[in-house]
Amino acid sequence: MAVERAAGGTSLIDVLDRVLDKGIVIDAWVRVSLVGIDLITVEARVVVASIDTYLKYSEAVGQVGSVSRPQGELTAAHQNVLAENVALRAELAATKATKAIKGTRARARRRTVEG
Repeated sequence: MAVERAAGGTSLIDVLDRVLDKGIVIDAWVRVSLVGIDLITVEARVVVASIDTYLKYSEAVGQVGSVSRPQGELTAAHQNVLAENVALRAELAATKATKAIKGTRARARRRTVEG
């Protein structure tokens, strides 16, 4: 009985296109130890993907900053994070200013009591 190839079979180009579109990650961690002493530790991460796919997923897990993309390509989620960052920085600055004012008033009160 002869093996027949299906008409809708997958070609190498289809497989390569899918791999580059979705990406493949091989993450390995190996430790060799003898009597409780680590002799060798190897960590390896192999990523096979298109650059666009790699940047999309690496930004999602915090491996690459959003500076790798031009400003015009920022998604709504990125813009929300940037806006939240600005708001939090303003809140932090206001808190620091309030603490500085309270510290100045406390020092002035101490000088008045001591003097």
